[in-house]
Amino acid sequence: MDLTHLGRASDLPASPAEATLDYVANPRPGSLYLVRFAAPEFTSLCPVTGQPDFAHLVIDYAPGELIVESKSLKLFLHSHRNHCGFHEDVTVGIGERLVEEMKPRWLRIGGYWYPRGGIPIDVFWQTGTPPEGLWVPDQGVAAYRGRG
Repeated sequence: MDLTHLGRASDLPASPAEATLDYVANPRPGSLYLVRFAAPEFTSLCPVTGQPDFAHLVIDYAPGELIVESKSLKLFLHSHRNHCGFHEDVTVGIGERLVEEMKPRWLRIGGYWYPRGGIPIDVFWQTGTPPEGLWVPDQGVAAYRGRG
């Protein structure tokens, strides 16, 4: 498989649409397991004010034939720093792109957004019921109390 980022210098993509996600063959294709990525310092921009919005993202997935390469995922997530979008659009959009390209057995994303206007907005999306026998731990992000 041709990888765009791993082992190479990579520029930060200007936008999520310009970001390239790399995938590699699942090293354990016969095993049912969960992969978790946490991005506790995720940022995007408010589409109304242009000010930064901050979130703690947690992405859980059960791989199918492919797994996402972590450096390309990091660059994709960071490309949202200059992207304007409501919390719902950003969170669900990340999940949908991963599902469309990677085709996991199951995926969920939790977007735990820090308060905007005094109200934290948390967004959750998943592809359906987790496969039977998959251990799906709690995402570990507490309800907002000065999130950490």
